[in-house]
Amino acid sequence: MGALSVHDDHRETDMAIDHLDGRLIVLLAREPRIGVLEASRRLGVARGTVQARLDRLQSQGVIRGFGPDVDPAALGYPVTAFATLEIKQGQGADIREHLAGVPEVLELHTTTGTGDMLCRLVARSNADLQRVIDKVVGFAGIVRASTAIVMENAVPLRIIPLVEQASGE
Repeated sequence: MGALSVHDDHRETDMAIDHLDGRLIVLLAREPRIGVLEASRRLGVARGTVQARLDRLQSQGVIRGFGPDVDPAALGYPVTAFATLEIKQGQGADIREHLAGVPEVLELHTTTGTGDMLCRLVARSNADLQRVIDKVVGFAGIVRASTAIVMENAVPLRIIPLVEQASGE
């Protein structure tokens, strides 16, 4: 059994993805609408092999979904900010539930350091960001919030370089 992971309470496994897993993930990331049959043709393996790999990668939580990658700015939310929250101890579950009900909270992480939680927020404008922050901190368990507005997303969320490294590609 591997050591406990710090992220999301998942357990690390001793098994890493292999070269074929990596190639399959990269192919799906580049062409998310590709079918299993076409993926098998491009990878040079049997359809059943691709399906078995997909099933295993999904059951292990490596592949979490196949949904569309949506840009909040294109939905009318061009402002992104990060808010570090300090909370009253023992209030974490209630605060997580409160924040999960705020559509503009895209992510929430519990953290170590000076703050207890880190949120990624979006808003329609800088003025609208104040409304979002008021909604976020409008909960008795949140003691303080410190917000930083994103000026540029120089390295957007990316996983493929990590997949390539993990699979030895």
